Amino acid sequence: MAKKNRTTDAAAEKDREKWMARFQVRLAMQPGVDRAVVLQAVKEVTAHCAQTGEHPRAAFGDPDAYAVRTAERLVPADRAARARRQNALVDGVESVLEKAKGITGL
Repeated sequence: MAKKNRTTDAAAEKDREKWMARFQVRLAMQPGVDRAVVLQAVKEVTAHCAQTGEHPRAAFGDPDAYAVRTAERLVPADRAARARRQNALVDGVESVLEKAKGITGL
């Protein structure tokens, strides 16, 4: 019986780690999110789960959706807007460069 509990515990821990990893990656991809925001959010999730014993999925739901909500809550709107504009500019430049590669002689 003890072996089954260890296996179940290990599987649950692995699932928690996967949730946290996905959450961190998705959060880092949100406009305006920096290292400090990711660290703060991870600290909040970790503390909540340690205090309540809940799995992060039970407490916060889908990691992708929670990352979006967390970014909206922790990143000032002006910083997020500025990052979105910058990302759009970079995407535009990359697109032009890709088209230029197709032109012979360049």
